[in-house]
Amino acid sequence: MRRALVLLGGLPLIGGCSLVRAEGPVPPAPPTIAVSPAFDTDQARPDRGLVVKASGGKLGKVDAYAGAVAIPGRYDSTGTVWRSSWTLPPGVEHTVTATAAGPQGGPTTLAMGRFRTRAAQRTFKVASVSPLPGETVGVGTPIIVTFDNPIRHKAAVERAMEVRSTKPVEGAWRWTSDTEAVYRTRHYWPARQNVSFTAHLSGVRAAPGVYGTADHALTFTIGRRQTSSVDTVTHQMVVRRDGAIVQTMAISAGMATTREYTTTSGIHLTMEKGDPVRMISPGRRKGDPGFYDLLIDHAVRISNSGEYVHAKNNVWAQGRVNVSHGCVNARPDQAAWFYDNSLRGDPVTIVRTDRVLEWNNGWGYWQLPWDKWVQGSALYDPRPSDVWVTTKPPPHALP
Repeated sequence: MRRALVLLGGLPLIGGCSLVRAEGPVPPAPPTIAVSPAFDTDQARPDRGLVVKASGGKLGKVDAYAGAVAIPGRYDSTGTVWRSSWTLPPGVEHTVTATAAGPQGGPTTLAMGRFRTRAAQRTFKVASVSPLPGETVGVGTPIIVTFDNPIRHKAAVERAMEVRSTKPVEGAWRWTSDTEAVYRTRHYWPARQNVSFTAHLSGVRAAPGVYGTADHALTFTIGRRQTSSVDTVTHQMVVRRDGAIVQTMAISAGMATTREYTTTSGIHLTMEKGDPVRMISPGRRKGDPGFYDLLIDHAVRISNSGEYVHAKNNVWAQGRVNVSHGCVNARPDQAAWFYDNSLRGDPVTIVRTDRVLEWNNGWGYWQLPWDKWVQGSALYDPRPSDVWVTTKPPPHALP
């Protein structure tokens, strides 16, 4: 570390060898700069990030690089501390240049140096993300992130996952397993906007000795607001787009003779679609009572328990009686319209059955009230209820 030198002017000599000091203010000491990790360290922990701190003055410009890549960071409110926004890539040489100035134009200090982060013994990364890059989706869409290894330090990984949207929303992550985290907004996404997701995983410590070595980023689009409501008693399905009714469909829902054949009530999301989809009766073999093996046209999946909105040419029942094995079926031409006009993540709300959709049945995430949803976050803190929502860089401490 180099520090500015303060040079004093010539001092007069009086009476032989006697030295008389000139009266006047003592020049201020130059500020000091502390960098963590310390310069010349060759095994710095990537997950602790980079901190530059000034004492006796305020920081000026801080330039930090991981190899040839600039490290983003921010200053605190006092201007005396700069922290990297995210963790540092493992096994990489880092360079830092920082200046600090004393108060009222006092002396300036320059610090320059290098350090190297330790290499990862084992790695983890994002295995898949839904939505797909560039996909246009519905207003109920979750972001589902799957990792290739179990995550032990969930808070560190969750803190590194950033969601930005053109129209800001409130949202939260919920861990559904050791390898999957799901992001849901408090209310439906505002329609017609862009969303970006970035997992700043490079340098994140997911478990002892397990580090991320690469970030993962994608963007997608929220399309028009399309919602559907299904009443299993009136046997009607109403589709609204941006608040206006665009389709009314007579339907037939589950016959409800067994739990399996009962359509689930609740907020479903369209998950995928196929034309046709092969549907086979679960737990039954050919020749068993109730066995079926059919190809169904224009099928839009709304749960993992086999529920679809699909075409069926049984117009005698549609609008009158529930006769299906649990799906919602409609007239072929109207089912084809729904198929063509559905995006993944469009909400489909079904009412008036005695079987409730479980929150973890497919994309039933909207079945959980917001105060329950946020409790699945590794950053959840009930003191007060909204403190945990703020995304913060990893905690750091100077040595």
